[in-house]
Amino acid sequence: MIFVIVVLLYKNNTINRYFWQLYWLGVLIGLTWELPMSLANEIGIYPPAYFITPLPVHFSVIVITHSLWDGGLFLFGAWLVLKLCKKPQFEKFRFQELMIMLIWGQLSELSVELISTFSNAWEYIEYWWNPVLFVFNNHNITLLPQIIWFIAPILFYLLAIKIKQRFAENYILASK
Repeated sequence: MIFVIVVLLYKNNTINRYFWQLYWLGVLIGLTWELPMSLANEIGIYPPAYFITPLPVHFSVIVITHSLWDGGLFLFGAWLVLKLCKKPQFEKFRFQELMIMLIWGQLSELSVELISTFSNAWEYIEYWWNPVLFVFNNHNITLLPQIIWFIAPILFYLLAIKIKQRFAENYILASK
């Protein structure tokens, strides 16, 4: 669904090519944990998550759909930067922009986990490397996803700046 919305926004020129590229950057970054964690759930010795309700589809569908969703979460964070920070955004490192991405990353991740455990979809498994932060609806909310969504927005933000710089350079070269 989020993919369809982003495609429609792009086709209707509501988002520009730069934000289209940011969406796909977010999808690729999401794949960096969705794929290995899903594989670990399927074949690993220490699966990171437990599906309370069995998956209705092959895990590869989950990897793809969750990565497309991750792209949307990153894109929404970028939109928040546009709405809350002074122009120009994403042109050079600005602490305020990064903080918005980090706060959004933490809030969105925590929301996803709370919704997941509330609806009995999945929960992360407690290990020494993934301690329980608290219990919600009799299910674990653990540290690992929060760490992922602390690191990922930093990477996204730094790459968004690089992409915008390259985007501007290409625009200047094309106009000459």
